[in-house]
Amino acid sequence: MSFPEISFYFFSTILVLSALGVITSRNPVHAALLLVLAFFTSAGLWLLLGAEFLAITLVLVYVGAVMVLFLFVVMMLDINLDQLREGFWKWFPFGALLALVMAVEVAMVLINKGFGIGQMPVPSPHAPDYSNTKELGRLIYTEYVYAFELAAVILLVAMVAAIALTLRHRSGSKFLDPAQQVAVKRKDRIRIVSMPSEKKE
Repeated sequence: MSFPEISFYFFSTILVLSALGVITSRNPVHAALLLVLAFFTSAGLWLLLGAEFLAITLVLVYVGAVMVLFLFVVMMLDINLDQLREGFWKWFPFGALLALVMAVEVAMVLINKGFGIGQMPVPSPHAPDYSNTKELGRLIYTEYVYAFELAAVILLVAMVAAIALTLRHRSGSKFLDPAQQVAVKRKDRIRIVSMPSEKKE
């Protein structure tokens, strides 16, 4: 067994275990940290495939920015885990059906001879002056431009939803409204009282 094969099985094992930990962990913070580990191991797999730009982008963007945002949102939402578990058995049949569908799809991809897909292509070595960044840009803005724009819209909706979830008004919290501060007049804050002068004794 060659070194790339050993590296592939090593990263794949860690990736599967960390992904299982994400969905089985009871603590949201632990699940987010396990997702960071899954991103790192995915970057290692992409390095084995020769996609260095995608690997470093996954580490910098997802681990460095998106996961930090996830942790902030998880900590700010103050999620009640007991309330989330109340409807578990109610939605369990639907979730099990979705899991079964995904398992069948994965099996169809793995058993590809019966579906006319053919063998998975092995990446061929590229020339020394090959740039996967240039190739990725060409594919994104030519063949996959609609999928790229759709992904951008989905990310925008997710960002707006995250902002809407964190902007809930809590009772007892003090805040200032700049519009009310600017609209204040002198008569609203100052009252002039006429008082008689003091007499000297």
